[in-house]
Amino acid sequence: MKNYLALAHASVLVRDTATALGFYCGVLDMPLDAARPDLGYPGAWLNLGAQQIHLLELPNPDPATGRPAHGGRDRHIAVLVRDLDLLRKRLEQAGIAHTLSRSGRRALFCRDPDGNALEFIETA
Repeated sequence: MKNYLALAHASVLVRDTATALGFYCGVLDMPLDAARPDLGYPGAWLNLGAQQIHLLELPNPDPATGRPAHGGRDRHIAVLVRDLDLLRKRLEQAGIAHTLSRSGRRALFCRDPDGNALEFIETA
């Protein structure tokens, strides 16, 4: 029997929670989890099915400067989506730069306001 069941959450460091929520909830339309406890620092939890993304407003010891332009060549979070074209339109309307996957898959990459790389993969 394998001991590992699933990924529960991934965390990203952000400079300002409100700005990050404008991107994740406003542009990407990810749902906010209001049940986040008081952890002693600002942040937010976002629900993605049974998994979450945790936004941590903490000092970042590793800024995004000098990172590869294409998020697929940088550490990133990959999120499954139903409609990549809808997401692409939302990003374009918000003026968010993105690149298509170089593998030919139905996927795209972008960065949040703090330079964290995200991959979105369309599922059939």
